[in-house]
Amino acid sequence: MIKQDLNELEERSIFIMREAKSKFKNVAALWSMGKDSTTMLALARKAFLGKVPFPVIHIDNGIDFPETYAFREYLAKKWNLDLIVAKSQIKPEMSGFACCGENKTVALKKLMAERGFDALIVSIRRDEHGIRAKERYVSPRDTDFKWDYKNQRAEMWDDYASKGDTKGHVRVHPLLDFNEIDIWSYIKKEKVPINPLYYSRNGYRYRSLGCTHCTSKVRSSAKSIDDIISELETTETEERAGRDQDKEKAYVMERLRSLGYM
Repeated sequence: MIKQDLNELEERSIFIMREAKSKFKNVAALWSMGKDSTTMLALARKAFLGKVPFPVIHIDNGIDFPETYAFREYLAKKWNLDLIVAKSQIKPEMSGFACCGENKTVALKKLMAERGFDALIVSIRRDEHGIRAKERYVSPRDTDFKWDYKNQRAEMWDDYASKGDTKGHVRVHPLLDFNEIDIWSYIKKEKVPINPLYYSRNGYRYRSLGCTHCTSKVRSSAKSIDDIISELETTETEERAGRDQDKEKAYVMERLRSLGYM
């Protein structure tokens, strides 16, 4: 895994978020309390003079880890976040995972209809999964949240804020060029608060965080950020190996994402 220039990554992310805030009328950010979305909020605070200037949404299925809920309350208070918690239902859906996918998207659709958000800032990275590698910095969704990944407009001349012809909303991806080591290096550099579940306890830790139903620990002795970075420099295990949804076949993930699911 190659370390990239953190200053360049930071500048690009800040530019994209500032463009989104200036070009769209009603912006919000999705926050899972994981390392990526928390880093995204840290970048937003740097972009906007120490404050996150848009609402922060947690789609809550009620079965996240206790540490995750505690971290949410701690950081929301510390950073004075405008936190919106939208409840999702747990029931079977097409991916086979009753806790995520369509169920979280239904909750998000309801919230967006109520609040009229036209842009969502999301913390996905290209290196996480082959399907996410197809995303753009600004990715239009139609009114049904569907993503036409086969007919995306090219992003040229830094035109990151073009909404295209959709009457739905756009997803804005300021972390698209970061990789996993970059995220941890940025967390170390900026002293970004982080969920304690990422650190090893009894020889295991969570490398990628979801809820209690679909996330598994990985074997690890990493008890600090430096330990995590050192581990990542040699590991051959995929980042989301502990996320059950990502063990599905690629075409299932692609179909879910094209339909706008989380």
